[in-house]
Amino acid sequence: MIKKLLLACFFIAFFTGTAYAQSAPAQPRTSYVTATVTSVIKQGTKIVNGSSNYFQDIKVRIDSGPEKGKVIEVENGLQNKITKSELYTKGQEIVLSKTVNSKGQTEYSPYDFYRINFLIIFVVIFFILIFAVAGFKGLGSIAGMLVSLAIIMLYIVPTILKGHNPLSTTIIGSAFIIILSTYLAHGVSKKSTIALFSTLISIVLAGVFANLAMHFGNITGLGNEDYVNLQIGPTSDINIQGLFLSAIIIGTLGALNDITTTQSATLEEFKETNPKLKAEELFDKGLKVGREHIASLINTLVLAYVGSAFAVLIFFVLNPLHVPYWVILNNEIIADEVVKIIAGSIGLLLSVPIVTFLGSLFYGKVED
Repeated sequence: MIKKLLLACFFIAFFTGTAYAQSAPAQPRTSYVTATVTSVIKQGTKIVNGSSNYFQDIKVRIDSGPEKGKVIEVENGLQNKITKSELYTKGQEIVLSKTVNSKGQTEYSPYDFYRINFLIIFVVIFFILIFAVAGFKGLGSIAGMLVSLAIIMLYIVPTILKGHNPLSTTIIGSAFIIILSTYLAHGVSKKSTIALFSTLISIVLAGVFANLAMHFGNITGLGNEDYVNLQIGPTSDINIQGLFLSAIIIGTLGALNDITTTQSATLEEFKETNPKLKAEELFDKGLKVGREHIASLINTLVLAYVGSAFAVLIFFVLNPLHVPYWVILNNEIIADEVVKIIAGSIGLLLSVPIVTFLGSLFYGKVED
């Protein structure tokens, strides 16, 4: 919470400071450098505002920037309350914030652990495992994933920031994501095309149900703290309700694509095994398999959303202020998560009969 508020304040200062550059006094300039902890001089706990707080004095060597190689002493836990897991050890790489005030004085303070090298290695391991398990199909999957991220970061997000409607922007971007990622991962085939159209239909239906729920449930989208922060500064004009619906669509997209592709492949396999199957028989067999798949996927989707809102559940169970539970359940923080789960699950539920119906028409031999 504190970090997010500080981040919001940073954005306010950054984006509004330029508008008053001529009249406002010079603001401190902050930059960031990497460093390595060379030794821990002192470490322990102290009482700050009535509570125990960890602190440590450490010596670090700056590894980037104009002062590379310089060794300095800094205090960790001086400005912010830190936990035991945020204490540094000798040899660890960290990030320092470098602040130059209006008098030209420079102050360094620990900002975070340095994780970029680890993240690169972790991603490489992930890619290697994909290729080892899925072979060349895995390469198509990786390409599809990269294309999806590129569309989100280079089209959807910038277009929303330019003031365009978040929902329509996300629908257009999602259509391209589905088309490109499906064909890259599975190739251009009848199976992929059936899955593609089924996913597009299902995602639209999920969006419709989410929109109806938002309207009749008086959902503003502001139950999420991150969305509240977007109401400050240059992002204040973004349609938060549209952004809320966009998040549901993107969050459901992957699971929908998974179930439609799997279901389409299952129908194709049924047809190859028994070419004499009629459309009606193929639909019945496919629906039986689809029901099993949907049972596990809905649970997966629910757990994914619950995991993302786990901190909310902690407060719900703890209930330190002893607020009546019906009041807590009525709160938009809870309502937002319920709408996300239900709307996404509805899209998954409907995708099974949709893809099974389309697949049975394409693969099945319809009776005269």
